[in-house]
Amino acid sequence: MHASKNDAQAVRGAPIAGARATEPFADPISVISRVFTTLHTAWLRSTYPFAEFGANVSIHHSCEIHRVTSPRVRLRDEVYLGPAVWLNLVNTEDAKRSQIVLGKGCKIGRRCTISARNYIELQDNVLLGPSVLIMDHNHEYADPTRPIHEQGVTQGGTIVIGENCWLGSGAVIACGRGDLSLGRNSVVGANSVVTKSFPPFSIVAGNPATLLRRFDPESGSWIRTSSESTNSTER
Repeated sequence: MHASKNDAQAVRGAPIAGARATEPFADPISVISRVFTTLHTAWLRSTYPFAEFGANVSIHHSCEIHRVTSPRVRLRDEVYLGPAVWLNLVNTEDAKRSQIVLGKGCKIGRRCTISARNYIELQDNVLLGPSVLIMDHNHEYADPTRPIHEQGVTQGGTIVIGENCWLGSGAVIACGRGDLSLGRNSVVGANSVVTKSFPPFSIVAGNPATLLRRFDPESGSWIRTSSESTNSTER
C-alpha cells in the first residue's frame, strides 16, 4: 500500500492541496475581560475622588486601589495598569500627605506593587515589567517582643523614577530613608534590588544593584563602567 501525496505533505507539515487555510484568532472570552476593564476604568473615573485622572487611562479590573486613599493618587494621560497591580498608600494619621504620581504614558506590568508612605513619582513613559515592587518605607521591627504587624511602618523616604526608565521583571526599588532617585532613561535588571540613587542614562543590576554601564553621548553607545570592567576581568 503506497502513501498518497497528501499523506507525505501532512507528515512534512506542508499545506495539503485543497485544504482550507485557517488563521489563529484571539479567544473570544478575552473580549469579556477587556469589557470589564473598560467598565472598571470608567467606574473609577466617575466615582473615585482621584487627585488627577488623565485621558486614555486603562486600569485592569483586577487592580487594587482603595477609594479612601484615591485622593492621593495622580494618574496622568495614557497610564496603563496591568492585571493585579496594587497601588497602596499608608493610611495612618502621620502619613496623610503620602502620594503616588504616575506620569504620562507609564505602563505598569502585571502584579506590580507601588506602596507609599511619603511620596513616589514615576515620571513620563516609565515601563515596569511584571512583579516590580516600589516601596518608600518598610515594616517596623525594632521591638522583638511585639509582632511585626503591630509595629507599624518606618518613616521611610521618597522615590522618583525619571522619565523613560525601564525596570525589569521582579526588580525592587526600596527607600529606607532620605531621597532615592533613578535618573531618566535608566534600566534596572530583572530581580535587582535598588536601595540608592543612580544618575541618568544608567544600567544597574544585582542585589544590591550596582552601576554596570552609562550612556556616552559622544560615541552614542552604552559604555561599561570601571567596576563592570574589573568584574568582567575577574570572571
